[in-house]
Amino acid sequence: MSTLDKWRPGSAAQESLRQAFLGFLAAREDSCLRSCEAGHLTASAVLLDADRSRVLLTLHPRVGRWLQLGGHCEPTDTTLAGAALREAREESGIAELHLEPEPVHLDVHPITCSLGLPTRHFDVRFVVRAPRGAEPVRSDESDDLRWWPVDALPAGSEDLAELLAAAR
Repeated sequence: MSTLDKWRPGSAAQESLRQAFLGFLAAREDSCLRSCEAGHLTASAVLLDADRSRVLLTLHPRVGRWLQLGGHCEPTDTTLAGAALREAREESGIAELHLEPEPVHLDVHPITCSLGLPTRHFDVRFVVRAPRGAEPVRSDESDDLRWWPVDALPAGSEDLAELLAAAR
């Protein structure tokens, strides 16, 4: 919880979400576990190339949309930033990544995930940078994986514009 305690977002809307996240965390001891039916924290990585001109997006098999990398916290994760970095490595196949340790964006979205029940993801998003020349390798968690210019995102991913603006 200290990650969100210390972070000060740049907008009133993000501060409001930060307060809601902190309230949820205080109310639920199981808020980081995917078994928490009311919703649970997730960690995302906005994976940018070395020049910050491209973002690596995954075509999510369940959602059918291009999204940033990320997912559920695992019992071995000790921080949200660490969970975001782990997910970025697993889903990109790029081992040498650099994590910026402060969140850049928060989002709450409804989803039917591995529980098979409607729930919510309280997503904490971090910037991760790839080294120059990094080539991703698609994992079985993705239908496709590719670099996109940050100013020319694929159709249907317009909602990522705010996230990318915060990341850059």
